[in-house]
Amino acid sequence: METVKVLLYVLVFPGFLFQSAFSTYLEWLDRKLYARMQNRRGPLYTGWSGILQPVADLVKLMGKEDITPRLADKFMFNVLPLVSLASVCTAGLYLPVWHLRPFNSFEGDLIVVAYLLAIPSFVLFLAGWFSVSPFSLIGATRVLTQLFAYEVPFFLALLTPGMLANSWRIDAIARFPWTGGAWWVILAQVLAFGVAVVTLQAKLERVPFDIPEAETEVVGGPLTEYSGKKLALFRLQKDISMLVGAGLIARLFLGRLTPVLAGLGAVPSLILDLIWFLLTTILVVLLLSVIRAACARIRIDQIVTFSWRYLAPISLVQFLVVLAIKAGGVV
Repeated sequence: METVKVLLYVLVFPGFLFQSAFSTYLEWLDRKLYARMQNRRGPLYTGWSGILQPVADLVKLMGKEDITPRLADKFMFNVLPLVSLASVCTAGLYLPVWHLRPFNSFEGDLIVVAYLLAIPSFVLFLAGWFSVSPFSLIGATRVLTQLFAYEVPFFLALLTPGMLANSWRIDAIARFPWTGGAWWVILAQVLAFGVAVVTLQAKLERVPFDIPEAETEVVGGPLTEYSGKKLALFRLQKDISMLVGAGLIARLFLGRLTPVLAGLGAVPSLILDLIWFLLTTILVVLLLSVIRAACARIRIDQIVTFSWRYLAPISLVQFLVVLAIKAGGVV
């Protein structure tokens, strides 16, 4: 029976099926918000108000011809989409959404999730490298260059709430503002929250950080040679990455409501906390959409300069503020 529970957790909720369904909904929401901010209507005809358009896009890609370039490394070319999707789906299992077990909630799981979220970028680099296409190779080089720019500020931003909570466990960090009697620490981390959102935008390679796959310059970047099912897997991986990244930021910086709602009973508190998770994740996605609509693509040298001149110092300042709060014995 325990094996069945684990399988349901991994494959159904909050595993692959839930992640796939909610991430495609977030893509639809992102596209609708992005369109509205540009005075357009966005997806419209597939399902209510176009809500099934991301699913239709995936189904359409699944039915397309799947081509492997003759000179590409066939094994790596075919296995990389699965590795990328598996890494983000695994990262999603560590988010404190439902009942937690020792295999998906432990001291240090924040480091594990940060590591798993970095894997897709390395996979994209390898995908471009083994495609043996000039456009793919240029895109792959840009992926790696951009990774070195945003990864350090992103990691520092994620560690900030962990420092306050004296823990690297995501669930403990999420509960801290309410169990520690210091809800105001949510406001004290606004700089780290801003850096986390901006660097997540870069991690997802969305405007203005879509330099690796700039269509007007390198066609599709590392994914230029991908088509059919493999391209669909990369599309789904990008959606789930947005869900997991936004959900992680929401949990770390906006907390869990379970301690507050404990008096309502186990099941009602879990359900209301799940609703809080969905709403706060949608809030982060809304911020990502605003950044996407408000900015134009920048050059690869500009993101490196921006990350190391502004994002990294802001992260360090926030880190020092947190250390001062801890040293002063305020929390």
